[in-house]
Amino acid sequence: MTTDPFTVPLERLRARTSAKWRHYGPDVLPLWIAEMDVDLADPIREALERAVRDGDMGYPGSTPFVESFVDFARRSWAWPDLDAAHVTPVQSVIMGYVDAILELTGDGGEVVVNPPVYPPFVSYLRQAGRVIREAPLGENLRLDLEEIDRAMAAATSGGRGAAYLLCNPHNPGGAVHTRAELENVARLARQHGVTVVSDEIHAPVIHAGAEFTPYLAVDPTGLALHGASKAWNLASVPAALLVGGPEAAALESYRAGKHHSPGHLGVIAQTAAYSRGGEWLTGMLAGLERNRYLVRDLVADRLPGVTYTVPEGTYLTWLDFGTMLGEDPAAILLEQGRVALSSGPAFGTGGVGHARLNIATSPAILEEAVARIGIALERTQFAGRSQVSV
Repeated sequence: MTTDPFTVPLERLRARTSAKWRHYGPDVLPLWIAEMDVDLADPIREALERAVRDGDMGYPGSTPFVESFVDFARRSWAWPDLDAAHVTPVQSVIMGYVDAILELTGDGGEVVVNPPVYPPFVSYLRQAGRVIREAPLGENLRLDLEEIDRAMAAATSGGRGAAYLLCNPHNPGGAVHTRAELENVARLARQHGVTVVSDEIHAPVIHAGAEFTPYLAVDPTGLALHGASKAWNLASVPAALLVGGPEAAALESYRAGKHHSPGHLGVIAQTAAYSRGGEWLTGMLAGLERNRYLVRDLVADRLPGVTYTVPEGTYLTWLDFGTMLGEDPAAILLEQGRVALSSGPAFGTGGVGHARLNIATSPAILEEAVARIGIALERTQFAGRSQVSV
């Protein structure tokens, strides 16, 4: 029997010392960073407790991290060419894709991204000396193939090498790219000579009616990053896996370089997640299934003029406030409603007038969050009317 993990009482959540619960004051309801309001799955907790009890605090050793992921992926997704020999443990998904793209592109090389998108897609690569080339999503928050074609052509003009950093499924908004969409991306990548690096950290978090397709299932030359940290709430013990397609020339050069490796506790925790965390994951997904429609109904009923995109995957949803709260609604919501969402403009083109809402929490907290958003809207609109009347 599976159990809904979104039942942790608010008073116990507020006792946590993580960024989600300590970045803002105790009067703020935080629904911003990608952290779930859950307790650890029992197999993960037991594995970590055993490591601490036994003083198993050294470097990663014989834990079957790669094998546990390969078994999970084969059970979960249609990925016939997945081979453990093509999987390399890395420190985190972010460090994995940054290191991979540095191997693929020289200083000043271009990287295509699809805004609005997870801000570290841009910030870390700019810091590493790469140029970001935007191919914005379409109005429906799905991939715009014409924009991708245009961006790839511009990024490779003059014979420059370029990479395309894909978010699959997409953060924010939760679009799960279809096989047909990914096949078209692969076709464009071949046409322009661009290597695709796919961030697939949210791949286990797919909702009813959608199906996750690994990018490497359609492109044997690409690279992908996987990790259990989002699906099992393991940000504090990071680890990830870089997966190369069977024809990924960049994988060997990556392995030959000096790259960041995961920590031992991260490997232990994520191995337990992939190998023994299936029942917990099923219960978590059932809770998210309820939550994504609960928020849809609450927004429709209580927030006139606000548009909520029901996610196909992830728990990081997208709210469109239009022009009601200016360019950065999250700033107004924090000030007027004491509810913290992620700032829309931080996600790049398409983020103005939007905010990201994390729905991985209890129904009661989501109801309170929507109520606070409603209060902020009322206060802002009242202030606007008062200024007009004066």
